[in-house]
Amino acid sequence: MSFEGSCHCGAVQFTVDAEPPTKAISCNCSHCRRKGFLFSFFPAEQFTLIQGEESLGSYRFNTHKTDHRFCQKCGTQAFAYRANPDGSEMRAINLRCVPAIDLDKLEIQQHDGASA
Repeated sequence: MSFEGSCHCGAVQFTVDAEPPTKAISCNCSHCRRKGFLFSFFPAEQFTLIQGEESLGSYRFNTHKTDHRFCQKCGTQAFAYRANPDGSEMRAINLRCVPAIDLDKLEIQQHDGASA
């Protein structure tokens, strides 16, 4: 099973070859808190950008380890690229950009990114 997501205007669309998550991470770092992200992480090989590479911008801050990708047309940040400490590539999916997921049913795990 897989699930799909997109930015607000639809220029950027992606699919994740995995079951839709039942848990999400809510981080209190300055960036995530301001944008209200609910992230779930997946191995890079499960992520496919269907369209919109040319519409994507990039934002990095603090340690610059996470490449927050956003649509330059509508500003929506639907996912980010990041490597685990072991070097394996991950994709952080903003579950707010996945229409099929009922956000009210997600188990939310708090992450203290502000202290990291």
